Amino acid sequence: MSVTLVKVTKIFTDQDDKSKEFTAVDDVNIEIKEGEMVTFLGPSGCGKTTTLRIISGFEKQTKGDVYIDGTLVNDLPANKRNSSMVFQSYAIFPHLTVEENIGFGLELKGMKKSQIKSEVDVIMRTMGLSALGSRQPSQLSGGQQQRVALARAIVTKPRVLLFDEPLSNLDAKLRDQMRTEIRRIQQQFGITSIYVTHDQDEAMTVSDRIMVMDKGRIQQLGTPFEIYSRPTNHFVADFIGRANFFSCMVKSVSDVVTVEVNQKQYQFPAFNKDVKAGKRATVVIRPEGLHIQKNSEQAFFNGKITEAVYLGATVEYEISVKGRTEPIVAISYNPVKEGLYKVGDEVGVTFDPISAHVIL
Repeated sequence: MSVTLVKVTKIFTDQDDKSKEFTAVDDVNIEIKEGEMVTFLGPSGCGKTTTLRIISGFEKQTKGDVYIDGTLVNDLPANKRNSSMVFQSYAIFPHLTVEENIGFGLELKGMKKSQIKSEVDVIMRTMGLSALGSRQPSQLSGGQQQRVALARAIVTKPRVLLFDEPLSNLDAKLRDQMRTEIRRIQQQFGITSIYVTHDQDEAMTVSDRIMVMDKGRIQQLGTPFEIYSRPTNHFVADFIGRANFFSCMVKSVSDVVTVEVNQKQYQFPAFNKDVKAGKRATVVIRPEGLHIQKNSEQAFFNGKITEAVYLGATVEYEISVKGRTEPIVAISYNPVKEGLYKVGDEVGVTFDPISAHVIL
């Protein structure tokens, strides 16, 4: 089922001072296609969870419309929207067994016990929980509890599956395992899903598309590749992964954009249509897009290595450049071939034009 938000805005009133208002969600427009998994990503307080709660019916928008499968659901309560939420806290009942927890939603629907058992058995096999059916939640690991919460949400066959930072209570290793598991299950059942997180790696792993938010507004909506490699603005480039920023003057724009950086001219792919000739802009290059060599007149920048962290498969360098307050960060992915540099070495930095992106 599709989910569509049209000009959705949510304004909260300060409880201590009724004259003050705060816009948590500001004119959000998005269409989520059937079977798609879209992640709302952004820092704390950006509006992502409030947007999710508006879709679920737990929060009422101040303005705008919410459609599920083309039907306006503005006035439908949460229990009538045929959506299921997987919470950060799992929200499984401590006094019920795994099997009883998973079947609870089906009981509420008035389904016969024999049919409930059949449906629950199928979902437990799918989720790898068959051996745990008689256990109490207190006997489960964090990852197993999260799997139970996911099974309980899916067994009711919701039109839309909503995830509210579901992995934030797990340790790093379990998070890695569960985000892969969530994506596998979502694709297997083909449920339209919306996932809220502030974890960039999580978003990149599970999503068909990512909606990056800040201060209640959409900053960019695109595939993980587009968000990472072609950010629309400084916020997105800085929030997603690591990036180097170089101030430039735009000289001309055609099929390529010609810019001047460090008194040299370069041509880059013209991905950002808002970049105009004669205006200042910023060149964004990810650390892995930079290459280190010996000092050279042809180098993009020359500088001195101030930090070198050897990680086996990669080496991360920080390079101090005269006239820059921030060091340049470069990652070498083949240190055996490219060689190792040490702190204090004078080096030049080069790059492939396809790795660079110009933003305003």
